[in-house]
Amino acid sequence: MLMHTDPFRELDRLTQQAFGTRSGPTVMPMEAYRAGDDFVVHFDIPGVDPETVDVDVDRNVLTVRAERRSPAPDGAELIAAERPTGTCSRQLFLGDSLDTERIDAAYDAGVLTLRIPVAEQARPRKIKISGGASPKQIDA
Repeated sequence: MLMHTDPFRELDRLTQQAFGTRSGPTVMPMEAYRAGDDFVVHFDIPGVDPETVDVDVDRNVLTVRAERRSPAPDGAELIAAERPTGTCSRQLFLGDSLDTERIDAAYDAGVLTLRIPVAEQARPRKIKISGGASPKQIDA
């Protein structure tokens, strides 16, 4: 049997059970970086069924939504309920330099990874310099 020693946590749990409320939003931590020609974002969403994950792009706004359901069956008496459940979402505002038409998404071990390619026109490139021609002389 689990023993609780924090009376405030127990009061919070009882309040959540009685009123069906949560104490704060469910968090979706992320990490983002650029690796070569890709912008990579990792979202931590452990315990989430991949079928409940939704990734949308509207113009330059990327939205990730996920739902974590309680594994306890309906009507079960909860002894401890500290794991967050419910829907969480996160929005990222993407720059014009990213190719939002070719986003790749993968979910493994509780981590959603998005790879967003950098648009071709935004990639670094060499500019060829022509030479050998001198400016025209102006006759006076």
